[in-house]
Amino acid sequence: MNTNRRQFLKACGMLGLGAAVTGVLPAVSEAARVGKEYSVHQTRLMMGTIVAITALHPSKQLGEEAVGRAFEEIKRLEAVFSRFDASSPVSVLNRDGRVSGIPAELAEVMNRAKRFGSLSDNAFDVTVQPVVDLFRAKKNLNGALDLSKEEFEHALSLVGQQNLTLSGSGIRLDRAGMGITLDGIAKGYIVDKASAVLAAHGATSHMINAGGDIRTMGEKAKGAPWTIAVEDPAKQGNYPTVFTMNTGAVATSGGYEVFYDKQHMYSHLVSPVSGKSPNNVASVSVTAPTVMEADALATAVSIMQTRKGLQFVNSLPGREALIVARTGEQFATRNWA
Repeated sequence: MNTNRRQFLKACGMLGLGAAVTGVLPAVSEAARVGKEYSVHQTRLMMGTIVAITALHPSKQLGEEAVGRAFEEIKRLEAVFSRFDASSPVSVLNRDGRVSGIPAELAEVMNRAKRFGSLSDNAFDVTVQPVVDLFRAKKNLNGALDLSKEEFEHALSLVGQQNLTLSGSGIRLDRAGMGITLDGIAKGYIVDKASAVLAAHGATSHMINAGGDIRTMGEKAKGAPWTIAVEDPAKQGNYPTVFTMNTGAVATSGGYEVFYDKQHMYSHLVSPVSGKSPNNVASVSVTAPTVMEADALATAVSIMQTRKGLQFVNSLPGREALIVARTGEQFATRNWA
């Protein structure tokens, strides 16, 4: 996310994953001839971030239709996972402690979320929402957090995916006051589904970038892969790495976008054990077969200690990670990029 985009989202009060801001900005669309195909590019503000889709298609009209269909899929799924729409199943769950008859997409993501939680020794945990809500509610006008030890300990006591029960098409939170956030996994899932829509409509070469959740397929042009730049956490344009990719996925997670205090000690990334935000890691980027997996793994590694995070990803075949420390130092898994 560049500085101008970040400032715009802040000015509009939209900075933060999952915010319901679809349709605030008009779509930006352009198309250009690339060899025997057309490269169609559209940018829209969705899922609390800027989503850019570039797709190649032999037909300009059909290429634009494919991109439009992909954005329609993003809008449809955004409604399923939103915490800001009172009628969404996630909002109902957080309000009532249970929800039934959930969409298949939500059931799939919840099951994968539990799996990633177990895989990461619970570093990834969608039930951290009470702590995040507390940080948001207690931020004062001076940029400090006015919260007591008792408030913090109570919010932390409500965290734990062992108290989250999945049963067929229903979800139950076993303790009153619990809540979930799918910000660390749902956006990646939505990007994967939008990619599938593009491919189904003949745009088998494309790239989707949803605020650092990136899915690529095919080539940017004949013989030319897609170029990916990992965001500079310091916003100075010094990208930690630039690499190329044909078909694949990468997601970057970092606490540098959303802070709840002026000292930048509390962010939307929260440890389910300590309730605190990681203070030694600026960002984590993960490559994986799907954006959903890359998204969840990047979130989990952000919570872990650096050495443990690298060991964790190294144990997963076909997955790689780059950790950028607050000092600017970089740590990577064996075959990163």
